[in-house]
Amino acid sequence: MSTSSEVTPSATTDPSRSAPPPRHHKIVVVGGGSGGIATAARLCRKLKEPDLAIVEPSEDHYYQPAWTLVGAGVLAREKTRHGERGLIPAKATWIRDRVTEFTPEHNQVVLAGGGRLSYDYLIVAAGLQLNWDQVNGLAGNVGRNGICSNYLYDQCDKTWDTLRAFTGGNALFTMPPPPIKCAGAPQKIMYLADDHFRKVGVRSATQIHYYAGTPGIFSAKAFAATLNEVIARKQIKTHYKHNLIGIDADAKQATFKNLDNDEETTVGYDMIHVTPPQGPPDFVKRSPLANADGWVNVDKHTLQHPDYPNVFSLGDVSSLPTSKTGSAVRGEAPVLVDNLLATMKGQTPTARYGGYTACPLTTGYGKLVLAEFDYDLKPTPSFPFDTTKERWSMYQLKRYGLPAFYWRVMMKGLA
Repeated sequence: MSTSSEVTPSATTDPSRSAPPPRHHKIVVVGGGSGGIATAARLCRKLKEPDLAIVEPSEDHYYQPAWTLVGAGVLAREKTRHGERGLIPAKATWIRDRVTEFTPEHNQVVLAGGGRLSYDYLIVAAGLQLNWDQVNGLAGNVGRNGICSNYLYDQCDKTWDTLRAFTGGNALFTMPPPPIKCAGAPQKIMYLADDHFRKVGVRSATQIHYYAGTPGIFSAKAFAATLNEVIARKQIKTHYKHNLIGIDADAKQATFKNLDNDEETTVGYDMIHVTPPQGPPDFVKRSPLANADGWVNVDKHTLQHPDYPNVFSLGDVSSLPTSKTGSAVRGEAPVLVDNLLATMKGQTPTARYGGYTACPLTTGYGKLVLAEFDYDLKPTPSFPFDTTKERWSMYQLKRYGLPAFYWRVMMKGLA
């Protein structure tokens, strides 16, 4: 789903001025990604005659959690793509356009095509924005001179090309300060790269460095303990509270800022996997719906906007203080739907989201730690065994089980 482009609206947002009357739908969903489709599908199953529209410009939908496996040579990237039309619920209307502005005081959104939509209820599921240009020298250089990233569909397979071409030297893996989507992804590809380098016999000539804007390897301590063991076993050098601020692609040098003292360090590399800085889409950030940080402001338990009770939000674009993952959406969507339906009936929302999220942390080929936790960072396991440990079974779950669940169950509004 594309949310990073900013288009100047050609229609006025002031209903008092002459303009074509807005098209109306009872429920408008902004975004046809994981959150938008899962929520719309559930609503279409629960409402007999839903008047629901989904605003989404993209013709393709991607299962992004699998891009790590694409970058590691396990999966073809085409397996992660599905046509958007095949996912839009049959009872919903697909408006193939992009929202450029919210006017919640008038219950309207402005579209890039110049039209307006009015609504009784609004669900914002617009995802987040990848800010490549916030790293000097990065934009336009991903995919060349040893720079790779699993955060783009048209680049994730080039990560595998980079790993296969690597013959030794400095291998850098970066993570910006959060929030980002799938905060485990920057380190997952690093563990898989280590395995690959050992398999092809170049690990002894390689130094692997992890530069992260976080104070540690993982926020939930129960899982951080295992990951620190993995780092020690793999002899990875960690540099926490270090943020990538610049790349010289021709010289193969990366510059990092120490977040404690603002000191800058330039490091040479032979390959670097970059996780771009991320944030709310520009059209969300500048809207009345946003909080001080630019995310859609919602109650962390009910997913309802505090100032506009007919507005709800979930997924990456929301202010919910949990990890931005597809698994979080799976926990958020049922709560949002129940509370929206209650609001439509004039009732007080009572369903509560406790912050459940999950991060399947691939620690090697055939090894995975399934990190599930809540707002308090306490483990919330779905299986009757210790999921803080590396397991072959959980790797198989990520490789085969979760993609099938995503396409066949979650995106159909069945769970």
